[in-house]
Amino acid sequence: EKEVFWALKDINFEIEKGDRVGIIGRNGAGKSTLLKILSRITEPSAGTVKIKGRAAALLEVGTGFHPELTGRENIFLNGAILGMSRAEIKKHFDAIVDFAEVEKFLDTPVKRYSSGMYVRLAFSVAAHLEPEILIVDEVLAVGDAQFQKKCLGKMEDVSKNEGRTVLFVSHNLTAMNSLCEKGIYLFNGRIADIGNIDSAINSYLSKSTDITTKKIYTDKYFGDHAAQLLSARLVNESGEDADIIDFYKGGGIEFVYEVLTDGYLPVPNIHLFNHKGDYVLVAVESLDKISGKPGKYKTVMQIPPHLLNDGRYIAGITLSTMMPEVVHFYDKEALSFEIVEDMSLRNTPYRGVMPGLIRPDFKWTTTKID
Repeated sequence: EKEVFWALKDINFEIEKGDRVGIIGRNGAGKSTLLKILSRITEPSAGTVKIKGRAAALLEVGTGFHPELTGRENIFLNGAILGMSRAEIKKHFDAIVDFAEVEKFLDTPVKRYSSGMYVRLAFSVAAHLEPEILIVDEVLAVGDAQFQKKCLGKMEDVSKNEGRTVLFVSHNLTAMNSLCEKGIYLFNGRIADIGNIDSAINSYLSKSTDITTKKIYTDKYFGDHAAQLLSARLVNESGEDADIIDFYKGGGIEFVYEVLTDGYLPVPNIHLFNHKGDYVLVAVESLDKISGKPGKYKTVMQIPPHLLNDGRYIAGITLSTMMPEVVHFYDKEALSFEIVEDMSLRNTPYRGVMPGLIRPDFKWTTTKID
């Protein structure tokens, strides 16, 4: 049985010179296909793409590199592919090598490079050989955190200071938010949202993160031979089932687990993330409240009022023993919920969305001294 599958359908947009555009979507949404079409690697089945300027693409580890050639030779090869003269490449050669941090291995065939070294050199070549358009896929995830930060800084620099256009695909929404001004959200091969980056990220999160305030682990054995997670739920300030947490009243995260064997000291942990995937906090139960004896246990982490700002959060639930170091279970997305503020109770004149992750109820003192 034959079926026609459109990886992309009804895609229409314009990108201006100097724009920094983030392309967001779940796996299989069509992001990489779109970049391959824009990079002229794949021809579209229908429609046209018009690009004014020279584009450099970094899509997959090893794209554009010849494995038998050395790092030095590949720099000149890539420059030639981009249409640059040998003199132009020489002008940028030292900067490329310094940025990539591969000087010791410059005359080694790149087939002997690690994936991280490959990416460092490939990105450095793409960014330094002065393309008008820089197209970067999730490939940067291969590099270490320090190099990713370096790459983001370079992309921002070539866009802001040199007026070049950047198209960036990543699942790191924090990086996307800090680098990009505009966003395109793809859903099932179509544009679901296009506009500023905040709007695109919010559309993506609203579709990809369903609210889950209660979960029972019955389908499979969630844990190891020593402990098992049985259930998790969001509770209000009275300990009852809750759909939201009231900013002014607080609430909690409750989970039930069973310790199956002796010999461990399982400690409950909760990892809290905001809607962009940033770590908000990690909370760990006190050791003096843990027995480690076999049996069922209920743990509640209270979220006090006036602490977390209103917005969407994801709670990861884990049980771990420090000595020996064992993680018995970890559900990174056990619960997703919202903290909601009743605007009628706000006692400040500010009526917008308050920025920041936390909003503690600080004690203020104002006295007239004149």
